[in-house]
Order: sequence, then structure tokens, then C-alpha cells
Amino acid sequence: MEAHGSGLRRVLLLSFCVAGIWAAYIYQGVLQETLSTKKFGEDGKRFEHLAFLNLAQNVICLVWSYIMIKLWSNGGSGGAPWWTYWSAGITNTIGPAMGIEALKYISYPAQVLAKSSKMIPVMLMGSLVYGIRYTLPEYLCTFLVAGGVSMFALLKTSSKTISKLAHPNAPLGYGLCFLNLAFDGFTNATQDSITARYPKTNAWDIMLGMNLWGTIYNMVYMFGLPHGSGFEAVQFCKTHPEAAWDILMYCLCGAVGQNFIFLTISRFGSLANTTITTTRKFVSIVVSSVLSGNPLSSKQWGCVSMVFGGLSYQIYLKWRKLQRMQKKKKA
Repeated sequence: MEAHGSGLRRVLLLSFCVAGIWAAYIYQGVLQETLSTKKFGEDGKRFEHLAFLNLAQNVICLVWSYIMIKLWSNGGSGGAPWWTYWSAGITNTIGPAMGIEALKYISYPAQVLAKSSKMIPVMLMGSLVYGIRYTLPEYLCTFLVAGGVSMFALLKTSSKTISKLAHPNAPLGYGLCFLNLAFDGFTNATQDSITARYPKTNAWDIMLGMNLWGTIYNMVYMFGLPHGSGFEAVQFCKTHPEAAWDILMYCLCGAVGQNFIFLTISRFGSLANTTITTTRKFVSIVVSSVLSGNPLSSKQWGCVSMVFGGLSYQIYLKWRKLQRMQKKKKA
């Protein structure tokens, strides 16, 4: 009975994590699409300063992580010092800025699909630079994802979707998404290096360090450079309170979502987190198509299925590899 109760608690906790990640990031996706396509106020102006979202997100997550450290930290030391995140902070500032800027040129479903193909640059760099050999099933996963994204990009987008974009330009939009993936790869590698050097570093330390530098860099970019648009973004929010509210909710969704991701990884591992976030992306595309009026053709849905079929197969391969490793440890 005790084991049964423990198992039920894990199921309930996992369900709680799934609901939290899905709710936070699906709603954040809706807000992101709204801010990039909606015309606000009686003057019908668009919010053109999408880079401001990254600054606002950094500030909210910085405050959030500081509060979490004060509430839950046991006062231990040995974590990575704040200055070690300066280089990862650069790529973590540029990468998301490119990803969100892409929404001016391509639709939200297209952006989600493009950003789901993270395995492609990872495997390409691993094979060409480090000489890593991948298995045939791994190449099959990459083929499905790359093929799905490529076919989706080549298919004609509906005129209704194009009319919502600020500056329709598919090559530029997809190019920005893939640059976003490249910068994200460097960010992740740097974070792994930091945690390897400082094993006592926890998730809140990383969140604090990354968002501290992100706030500094984005403040300089938005308010310090001659062509920075920070003051224009603030003025837009003053004259369009609805946009300011959407930005605040967007940032809070990101902070809450990170909480649930950290909880999922700590209790159930990175594989469970990958599965949850991958399925969330698929649901985000469905929600965007239904609520935001981005109709996808049957061929485009086929491309979406290809991409998430490849991602699902990749998750299955990781699960099998994890099972084999656990069997070896028991033996």
C-alpha cells in the first residue's frame, strides 16, 4: 500500500508538471504571437520592438530567481560565481532576440517547427567537427525533422496568415530561426561547462546568472546604443496598456514555466522534460491554428506530423539507451 501511494504521488506530481509546462508555455506562445501580429489601440499600430520582450523576460526572471534563492536556498556555497556567465549571456541574448524577431517574417507555427529542428545543427557539428558517428535510426530522425521543416517552408502560406505578418519574408525568418539554434547550442555547451566546473551550482544559480547578464546586455542594446528602441517600446506600452499587460503576462509565463521545467528535471529527469516540452510545441501549433486564425493546409499538417514523428522517435531512442544503461548498472 505504501508503494502504491508513493507511485500515485509520482503520477500526480508528473501530471502537475505537465499541466504547468503546457499551460505556461502554450499561453506564452499565444501572447508572443499576439504581440507580433496584433494591431493595438484605435491607431492600429503594431508592437515593432519585439527585442524588448527579451529584456522584460530577463528582468522578471532575474527577480524571480533571486526570490527563489532567498526562499529555498540552504545557504550553501560553491556554486558558479556570477561573472562566469558573461559569455553564455551574450549568446543567450542574441539567440532569443533572433528567434522572436523571426515572427515579423514567418508565422508562429513555422517558427515553432524551425526551432524544433535543434538536432540538425547538433548532429552536423558533431559529425563534421568532432567526428562523432551516429546510428541509422538517429539519421532517420534527422531526415524526418529536416524534411518536414523544409517541405513546410516550401509550401505556400495562406494569404490570411501572410496578411498578419509585419514584414513577410520566409528566407529571412527561417534564417533567423536557425541562427537562434546555433547560438542556443553554444549557450547550452557553456552552461554544461560551468556546471561541470562548479558541481554545486543549482538551477536557480544558473537562472540568476544568465538573466543578470541578459538584463545588462539587453539594457545596453535597447537603451544605450544610438539606434536602440527601448524608449519607443516604453512609450508604446504607456499609450497602449493592453500591450503592456500582454508583455507582463508573457514574462510571468516564462518564469513560471522555468519553475516547472526545473521541477520536472529534478524529479523525473531530462528525458521526461524533453517529452513534455516536445508535445507542448505540437499543441502550441494546434492552438495557434485554431485560436489565432493561422489555417494550415493538409500538406502542412503532414509536414508538422513528420517533424514531431522524428522528434518522438528520437525520444524513444533516448529512452531505450537509458534503459540499457540502467540494466548495465544493475548487472
